[in-house]
Amino acid sequence: MTNKAERVLLRQDDIRRATMRIAHEILEQNRAASDLVLVGVQKRGVYLARRLSDNIEHIEGFTPVLGTLDPRLWRDDPDIASTQPLLPSEIPYGVDGKPVVIVDDVLYTGRTVRAAMEALLDFGRAKRIQLAVLVDRGHRELPISPDFIGKNIPTAYGERVQVRMIEIDGDDAVVLVQEAND
Repeated sequence: MTNKAERVLLRQDDIRRATMRIAHEILEQNRAASDLVLVGVQKRGVYLARRLSDNIEHIEGFTPVLGTLDPRLWRDDPDIASTQPLLPSEIPYGVDGKPVVIVDDVLYTGRTVRAAMEALLDFGRAKRIQLAVLVDRGHRELPISPDFIGKNIPTAYGERVQVRMIEIDGDDAVVLVQEAND
């Protein structure tokens, strides 16, 4: 029998503070970038990108272009792509010559981000691509490093990081899930 042990690592206020800090860091690294594009990786990355956009608008007075991306068709592990229906990939006005920040909830192996960068090429050639993640849990299989991190959470291989978002799950939290065998 398998039980799951959960430990809450970040609560709603922690996530709010992290997304505000990331928004400030994005603005610092992209001075005078009123053509900034935030692209949320489906599914939770889309909601994080919206929150970052709201924070940037609050701080700076302009709203970045928001896009969505489902990079599963560009993954190198096709089993992942075929488990659920594809979600919309839309980037208004394209990305040619613009600074782009890919936004995702958790960075683990780097394979989703690699696929997202490849998928982004279908929308044009960005001036620069940066990566913002709420959680970096390590264990990279590819040489990918985030530019903006909400929280580094070192994990073991038997652990899973679950990001809960109020828009989907009814609450905001980052939870460490440990599979326990009885």
